[in-house]
Amino acid sequence: AGFIKSPLSQKRLTQDSVELYCEAIGNPIPEIQWWFEGNEPNETYAQLWDGARQDRVKINATYNLHSTSTIYIANLTSDDSGMYECRASNDPDRNHLSKSPKVKWIRSQANVFVIERPDVKGHVTAISGKLILTCNVTTPYPDIKGHEWMHGDKILQTDVESSAFTSYTIEGKMEEHSGIYECVYRTSPVIKGQVNISVPPQVMPYKKSEHGNEGDTGVLTCKNPSFPPVSSWAWYKNGQEVSAVSIINGSGRYIIKSSGNKTELRILKLSIEEDTGDYHCNATNSYGFGSAIVNLRVRSRLAALWPFLGIVAEVLVLVTIIFIYEKRRKPDEVLD
Repeated sequence: AGFIKSPLSQKRLTQDSVELYCEAIGNPIPEIQWWFEGNEPNETYAQLWDGARQDRVKINATYNLHSTSTIYIANLTSDDSGMYECRASNDPDRNHLSKSPKVKWIRSQANVFVIERPDVKGHVTAISGKLILTCNVTTPYPDIKGHEWMHGDKILQTDVESSAFTSYTIEGKMEEHSGIYECVYRTSPVIKGQVNISVPPQVMPYKKSEHGNEGDTGVLTCKNPSFPPVSSWAWYKNGQEVSAVSIINGSGRYIIKSSGNKTELRILKLSIEEDTGDYHCNATNSYGFGSAIVNLRVRSRLAALWPFLGIVAEVLVLVTIIFIYEKRRKPDEVLD
């Protein structure tokens, strides 16, 4: 027996993806194949292979106790609409070119409809300390049953209006609310639009002031919580660039590690004279430039001993005073 566990009819938009799952049971374990018949009148069934349709088709199969197979089609086009058929057979002659198999192929079908994706225009406007995000479906689309506004996985607003236009208002400045926002139309299938609030990097140091001991490794870190991500980072000290390639004063003690919205500067073998001061972490993205300052203080290795040495000195002074006092004190008179 063979059957498709996915819904027998699925609607998808162009550029979406679809996944169908098929399972077959038999002894010996059956082979599973995938076939497709388009909606054109003269089109016949053709077998699908892993990597077909310019590598948009992926087929994964397992044969353990019973047979399972999954077909995944990415970046759908209107030509992907049609009937998908899962075929299963365990007859030894099932793939013979001339012999007809004794056991017929067991077949299960699912119909996939690929609908042209409507154009959704997104826009953001800053007015009087507010950000107004809007989406509008520019091509007619029936059966809109409501809208949702989302930021990541968080639902910000929902309604049951049938309009092609929807909006969402944010109190504050663009720098405080940058990111990717989605407007979701409750249709079948679901339509999504995107509104990006983009700003120059809003660079922040993990700590405005860092401390390190002489001879140890100092670590300075900056991050950028805003959108879009940083394309390049640079570190400066007193107007001179610090990098693994362009080395300050030829010392070669600097290591920079940058990944996306985070950068880290490591300074090996800290020196009080050379490394104390302000460090600038500069970030650049497609919308501009941002910078932050981290102050580094380098302490002597003996700095931790000063409180202890102070206590020892106080004790020595006290003992000395007591000793001198005892030496100079007159002996007590002997009583009769």
